[in-house]
Amino acid sequence: MNASNYIRTAWNTPFIPQRADPYVLHHGNAWYFTASVPAYDRIVLRRAESLEGLRTAWEQEVWHAHAGGVMSCHIWAPELHFLDGAWYIYFAAGEQEDVWKIRPWVLRCESDDPLQGPWTECGMLERAGGDEFSFTDFSLDMTIFELRGKRYCIWAEKVSVGRKISNLYIAQMTSPTSLAVPQMLLTSPSYAWERHGFWVNEGPSVLQAAGKVFVSFSASDTSAAYCMGLLWMDDKDDPMDISAWHKLNKPVFTTDAEKGIYGPGHNTFFEMDGEAYTSYHARPYDEIIGDPLYDPNRHAFIMKLPMRDGFPVFSLENQAFQTDK
Repeated sequence: MNASNYIRTAWNTPFIPQRADPYVLHHGNAWYFTASVPAYDRIVLRRAESLEGLRTAWEQEVWHAHAGGVMSCHIWAPELHFLDGAWYIYFAAGEQEDVWKIRPWVLRCESDDPLQGPWTECGMLERAGGDEFSFTDFSLDMTIFELRGKRYCIWAEKVSVGRKISNLYIAQMTSPTSLAVPQMLLTSPSYAWERHGFWVNEGPSVLQAAGKVFVSFSASDTSAAYCMGLLWMDDKDDPMDISAWHKLNKPVFTTDAEKGIYGPGHNTFFEMDGEAYTSYHARPYDEIIGDPLYDPNRHAFIMKLPMRDGFPVFSLENQAFQTDK
């Protein structure tokens, strides 16, 4: 099945079409949404009074790629955060002259309204003194979380020597634009389901629930093999202690051809009415012409996440905004 003849099911009607790497934030009395656009050339924001309202909300471009040099192509996976009294957008970008020189960049807005700005470029995230490795190679998908008054970030980065394996790293932060300590390796693609096409761990997202800190991540290439794994630690432990983290040996969310969801991944967590939800992207078909990265039909979906035995359950039966079965 491809874009012209895929089977429409109750589960593959998108929340927002053609928006990959979705990020949903509830702040104050408003809901916000941002994601990668198919042209990879801008950052857009939506705002609505309800989660449902984001589906049809006006989409405002708040920043555009440079004409050349840094931040000029492959504008990927923006995340919107409100930190220390200001808005921040973390995103990845490459250069027209070197399109795979992907690095993490930061924008700041001190206005009450992030859709109107203005947005200031803060530059690339600043690594800590003595850190010789962070952001020296392909780096993307940064997310931010706080635990017991300390702030941390997790991101994906390819090792700078040998086989280009994409790992996840974690570091404590001193400010919204700088790291406090050198990176710590959090997880590397060690299972077969993380190694289809490429050896990949990327797209981290953090959920704090049931006395644990969960980190979801995406694995393998961006074909139908793309899937999601899960790390977790007790929320009383130190995130910078590698021994505190555990990794499930099987993926928690994979392609479901019967329901028409292919290559689910790069999710974000949020809460509504005291319950956990996730937004993720997937395609409604498996046959892709050309490079999967440039297929525009990675759509954003919403799924409710009930907890079972202290862990979130990823099930399409809990897909929100389903069409009639």
